[in-house]
Amino acid sequence: MITNFTFLNTIFNDAPQPWDIGFQDSAAPGFTGIIELHNTLFFYLIVICVGVFWILGSVIFYFNFNKSPIVHKYLNHGTLIELIWTITPALILIAIAFPSFRLLYLLDEVISPTMTIKVVGHQWYWSYEYSDYITEKGESIEFDSYMIPDSDLELGQFRLLDVDNKMIIPVDCHIRLIITGADVIHSFAVPSLGLKMDAVPGRLNQSSFLAERTGTYYGQCSEICGVWHGFMPIVVEAVSVQDYLAWLDAA
Repeated sequence: MITNFTFLNTIFNDAPQPWDIGFQDSAAPGFTGIIELHNTLFFYLIVICVGVFWILGSVIFYFNFNKSPIVHKYLNHGTLIELIWTITPALILIAIAFPSFRLLYLLDEVISPTMTIKVVGHQWYWSYEYSDYITEKGESIEFDSYMIPDSDLELGQFRLLDVDNKMIIPVDCHIRLIITGADVIHSFAVPSLGLKMDAVPGRLNQSSFLAERTGTYYGQCSEICGVWHGFMPIVVEAVSVQDYLAWLDAA
């Protein structure tokens, strides 16, 4: 997105921004659900905070030593209020639990994937394997993805985020990821696509997503995996089906 103001010309990408305290733009249904759940919980949080601070303020103002010199437990305690502040939190937890569990089950569901990509975390880079396709040599498409060093960055590339080989995917296709680690525990995380899954050595974890629009999405390893943990970024580029087929022909 480009803002067309004479005093400001800023390009916003699906990448972290300096001092960013909000979510990146959603590019997948799963991440849209995460944002909606966050907004719902934030509403309940505001209601709870207003109620708690109102009660505390009332207690401090009306029941201080000057206004209530004689305090008797039967005058300041009651069964009704005890029921209210016991039942109300239980109802709020129930209201929060239903959308939370619904989203968890939806994110865990893998719906007839169009293709499967195996992701392997290494110290300190990522490798990708497109096992659904076979090259002329009879091998699956495999490549490693390293961070571009500062000295090799070109204009428009992001420091600590851009890589030499991106993971290319088609839009509007269900993608299944098989994620593992080759040495230590890593974490494959791409916020705009709602992806965050541990890459554990000796274990295959599964995740799925669908990119709703074309674009380049940036992520990073989110598990402290060694001295170069902060230097193994993830770049996923969603392209049209035609461009994806052209990329396969060139691979």
